[in-house]
Amino acid sequence: MVFKNSKAIVYNPACANPAPPKFMAVSAHHDDIEIMAADGIGKGYDNPEASFYAVVTTDGGGSARSGPYADYTDEQMKAVRIKEQQQAAEIGRYHRLVLLNYTSADVKNKADTDITDDYVQILKEVRPEIVYTHNICDKHPTHVGVVLKMIEACRRLPAELRPAKLYGCEVWRDLDWLDDGDKVLFDLSGQVELTDKLLTVFDSQVAGGKRYDLATAGRRRANATYAQSHAVDTVTAMGYAMDLTPLIKDPDADIAEFAAAHIDKFKADVMKNLK
Repeated sequence: MVFKNSKAIVYNPACANPAPPKFMAVSAHHDDIEIMAADGIGKGYDNPEASFYAVVTTDGGGSARSGPYADYTDEQMKAVRIKEQQQAAEIGRYHRLVLLNYTSADVKNKADTDITDDYVQILKEVRPEIVYTHNICDKHPTHVGVVLKMIEACRRLPAELRPAKLYGCEVWRDLDWLDDGDKVLFDLSGQVELTDKLLTVFDSQVAGGKRYDLATAGRRRANATYAQSHAVDTVTAMGYAMDLTPLIKDPDADIAEFAAAHIDKFKADVMKNLK
């Protein structure tokens, strides 16, 4: 594949699962993949019939840093984050890792079509059945930029080439507020050891002052316990997602109205309990 950004990197892990890539994640940043797409990573890890494909959109510039990385320049941080993501791809046995290396400004630019063009090309070649990306109610603008461009890329494809499912996952805003009937539930109980190992790879974040490893494990444990108020725990780790598939099945569906409908359900539930 030839991408619009000449700085893009295609990495083929030595430990890659050679099975066809059925599961794919498209993220804004390095380590977002491991936070939001543990379901796909686990299902593609040692599966002889389906593997996991990862796409990271930005270059790692502007990352928070302290401790041993406090004096690193942006270019040094970019190099470190690329190396960390490649190591995660090896541990997780990803089929392939694509690092598009755009800037966050590119992602947030509505007029930029290069990223969307690259997503379209990847989707056409990989033809994944299930895609994990950011949710449209995430509070990080770069994450929202990615999911908007991803929805547009899916809409550009002929109906028969679109993913069967597009899931908007938790990173910078959890999804426990979603109506229970609208939550997509991922039982991650059997993947705790693997996902913990993946997140500790990102030393530039963990040692650099952002304990994503602890926060992500805590969220998954909390999701598992708080999922049901009148039943004992049956899983030990759970991820939530918003099903964005209706937005790619109907290219004319309004994304903002789709988000508002979920928020209105949350408001109605709160008002009902108060009354």
